[in-house]
Amino acid sequence: MNFPIHAIRQPRTIAIIGKYQSRKASDAVIALAGYLQDRGVSVFIERETAENMGRPDELSRWMVCGFMDIGAHADMAIVVGGDGTMLNAARRLARYNVPLVGVNQGRLGFMTDIARKDLLAAMDLLLDGQFKPESRMLLDAEIIRSHRAIATNLALNDIVIDKGAIGRMIEYELFINSEFISKQRADGLIISTPTGSTAYALSAGGPILHPALTGIALVPLCPHALTNRPVLVDDHVEIEVIVTHADDARVHFDGQVTLNLNRNDTIRLHRSEYSICFLHPPGYSYFAMLRQKLHWGERPTDNDGSQL
Repeated sequence: MNFPIHAIRQPRTIAIIGKYQSRKASDAVIALAGYLQDRGVSVFIERETAENMGRPDELSRWMVCGFMDIGAHADMAIVVGGDGTMLNAARRLARYNVPLVGVNQGRLGFMTDIARKDLLAAMDLLLDGQFKPESRMLLDAEIIRSHRAIATNLALNDIVIDKGAIGRMIEYELFINSEFISKQRADGLIISTPTGSTAYALSAGGPILHPALTGIALVPLCPHALTNRPVLVDDHVEIEVIVTHADDARVHFDGQVTLNLNRNDTIRLHRSEYSICFLHPPGYSYFAMLRQKLHWGERPTDNDGSQL
C-alpha cells in the first residue's frame, strides 16, 4: 500500500500514543508534545494515554481524542512505549494509513527505534523529512463456528492457537488454499508475519524473516511428531486451521486479544488488505538492530562482568 508523500515529509498534525509506565515516561510525552507545538505542529494526545497519565492540567494545551479521530485527521503518530504499545497502535490505525514512529520505553524495542534520550534530536530529523518509510504486512483472521463468523481481528506480529491453561495437547488440521496439509498434535501453532518472526515464533524455533519479505511462517509449538517443522508459505495463500480436539484451546492476536475456541472451530486467515508504515530515522539498519537486540557476536561475560 502506498502512503501519501505529504503525510511523511510535511506533517501538520501528529498524534502521540503512549503507555503510562512512570513519571519519566509521561514527562517524555509532555516534552514531546510541547516541542512539536513549538515547531508549528498540531498535536493530538490519544485518549487512553492521557487518562493513564493523570495530568489533565498539563495536557489541556492539546486535543485529546480516540483512535478514530487520529486516523481521520493525523498525518502520523508517534508511539512512546514498547513493542506492545506499537502493536496495539498498528492494529488500530492500519486501516487509516497513518505512519508510525516508535520511541522506545520498553526493554527490547524491535519496532521502536528511537531512544528516549535522543527523542527531541530525532524530531528535528523527522520534521525535516529525513525519516524513511517501510511497509509491514498484517494478517486478517476470522473465527468460524457452526458455519458462521463469530469474530475477526488483525495481527501485525502473529496469530497463535494454543492449548490454553489445562495443559493437554490440541489436535488441529491445517489447510492451505483448501488443500489438506496435515493433521497435527501439538501445544499449538504460531502463524507469523516477518515482523513477528523475532517474537514468539523465534523462541519456538522459527526463522528470522527480513521485513521486506512477504511470506507467512507456520511454526508448530512443541509438536508431538518431531518431523513437524516450521514452514514458510507465500503471502497470497489462504490458511485454515480446524481445531479437531481440544479442552481449553484459545487464539491470540499479537498476544493482546484472546478468544476461546471450541472443538471444530475454524481459524481462517490471509494477508490483510491493510499494511502499516513504520518511519525509521536516518542510519536505521534492520541487521544492526538485530545485532544489538539479540547480542549477536558478543563475547560471554563472567559473573564480575569481565569477558571470558
